[in-house]
Amino acid sequence: MTIAANPSLSGKTALVTGSTSGIGLGIATALAAAGANLVLNGFGDSQAALAQIEALGVQVAYHGADMSKPDEIEAMIAFAAERFGAVDVLVNNAGIQHVATIDTFPVERWDSIIAINLSSAFHTMRVALPAMRERGWGRVINIASVHGLVGSAGKSAYVAAKHGIVGLTKVAALENARTGVTVNAICPGFVLTPLVQKQIDDLAARESLSPDDARAKLLGEKQPSAQFVTPQQIGEMAVFLCSNAASEMRGAALQIDGGWSAQ
Repeated sequence: MTIAANPSLSGKTALVTGSTSGIGLGIATALAAAGANLVLNGFGDSQAALAQIEALGVQVAYHGADMSKPDEIEAMIAFAAERFGAVDVLVNNAGIQHVATIDTFPVERWDSIIAINLSSAFHTMRVALPAMRERGWGRVINIASVHGLVGSAGKSAYVAAKHGIVGLTKVAALENARTGVTVNAICPGFVLTPLVQKQIDDLAARESLSPDDARAKLLGEKQPSAQFVTPQQIGEMAVFLCSNAASEMRGAALQIDGGWSAQ
């Protein structure tokens, strides 16, 4: 038996939201390594991200849409289609976080998290899906979280948004089940992103711990492997979801969480 090589995405275009750093940049890099042209988005260092993707020999562009604003999201999808002809792979990754109990959670923070972590995926999909169906092929990959499957105290808005992403993924998958468009979600556990680093820093300050001890405590409380998931691993999972092998994966919520959700 022979094992097929990684699928080629040559000639395809991927749009990854929140892709100037962290998980999004890891996904964009993996898709570019598979041959896809990229549209990046995010508030990080866009020039460094563009250079990293360009070094892989594909075409790349950047759009600075604010993912809380539907009109800017529409403009970004139109920009990608005008620049490259199509959006073949849509990765909804943009996200923010805030930690507080429900009774002390700032209303404006709740609204921002729901807008960026959940509603933005609805807006990108409602604009991108019709053209994917018309072309007969498309891949939508929503970056949920283990918090799309389980809860954690203090993270009401994030957990609500990520549970919503998993549900939205299922609905979109069903609506496109008889087309060449698949919609799936990836549910990572702890990844050492700026969001998680802030949690480590806050824990260290709150409990007078060293950075290493705070990191070990944060992981040990949730992630049985005691290892961070890497952006590269998530990127490779996204590439797999673009392959023919995944063409009948529809509405899946794939855990990559070091055993967190198995407990």
